[in-house]
Amino acid sequence: MAIIINVDVMLAKRKMSVTELSERVGITMANLSILKNGKAKAIRLTTLEAICKALDCQPGDILEYRADEDPKE
Repeated sequence: MAIIINVDVMLAKRKMSVTELSERVGITMANLSILKNGKAKAIRLTTLEAICKALDCQPGDILEYRADEDPKE
């Protein structure tokens, strides 16, 4: 199972910097970078809500599911 976090895509669409999003959401640049680079193991719903509010988007614009490729097939 792979959940992809497309924060960078939404940042580009909204022409917003990581620094600006970090300030608007109230999370550190380091934590935002972890999300952006797909290294996060979890995200709080309050954080997701704040990101969606700052980027004027829906959670589905940020989160994406991709099934793992089965090498046996």
